[in-house]
Amino acid sequence: MSRTWTVVAIYATLSLALGGQWIAAKLGVTAVPALELSTMRFAIASVVLLAACAITRTSIPLRSWRPILAAAACGVLGFNTLAFVGLSYTPASDSALIIPTVIPLATALFATLIHERITRIKLLGFAIASIGAALVIVGGQQAGADASSLRLRGDLMELGAAAGWAASLTIGAVVLRTESVLGYVTLMVVLGTALIAPLGLLAQGYRDLPSWPAETWIAAASLGVASTALAFVLFFWAVHRFGASLAAMVAYLTPVSSLILASVILAERPLPLQLAGGAVIVLGVRIAARRPAAPVRPAPAAA
Repeated sequence: MSRTWTVVAIYATLSLALGGQWIAAKLGVTAVPALELSTMRFAIASVVLLAACAITRTSIPLRSWRPILAAAACGVLGFNTLAFVGLSYTPASDSALIIPTVIPLATALFATLIHERITRIKLLGFAIASIGAALVIVGGQQAGADASSLRLRGDLMELGAAAGWAASLTIGAVVLRTESVLGYVTLMVVLGTALIAPLGLLAQGYRDLPSWPAETWIAAASLGVASTALAFVLFFWAVHRFGASLAAMVAYLTPVSSLILASVILAERPLPLQLAGGAVIVLGVRIAARRPAAPVRPAPAAA
């Protein structure tokens, strides 16, 4: 399998795991506070990842705890807090459009600090995939709410959330030069759980956990196992293998996978414009994943 198709296959699997989080969250937050559900998500993921490290005898990179703590603060605490709070001020359509398009671009900019090049082919892929993401989201939305200062505040929070995840990917690209993917992700999620857990106290202080219905625990387990433990390992494997900027391209595929899962699980039918946008996104990701053509060396002159 070529490098391009390997990237596409990995991103397809990863995007399904990430896209599933919106389906599980939609089923879970109807019954429990969102920040409590988010904390349980990372707590479950921590248990799964620690078990995986024990089974595979993977060491936890405690010597690198400082940069990993920074990655957890940006990618777990920062992203989840800003994304959830921002949604209380801005329409979901704004969030769904901002997050997938800003993460790859912000990551590409941050990655220049660690000497990752932004090639013309990557820029072209970013541009095409951004157009596709806009088609997917806008195609499924009706007229949005009127502009207001609160909506602007929410949009800025969503921008901050996307920047937080981009910063986490960039930090991960540096740490993963010397640490294992599984060990790095495990410590990041454990530290992230400790950082985000106090926010759950702002809701009902976790006193309602014993009364959670079975469907909510299933949603939390899905979020923890598939959308966090599995997804984060695949995400940072892609960061380690292909670099932060190219790995971030999976954000473009998440709206597409969400459409697929919503169609299968929630019986929601995607609109033709959204399907067209999905095709454009895949095209953009494939273009960005291509290797630049090797320069042709002139043949040696005959003696």
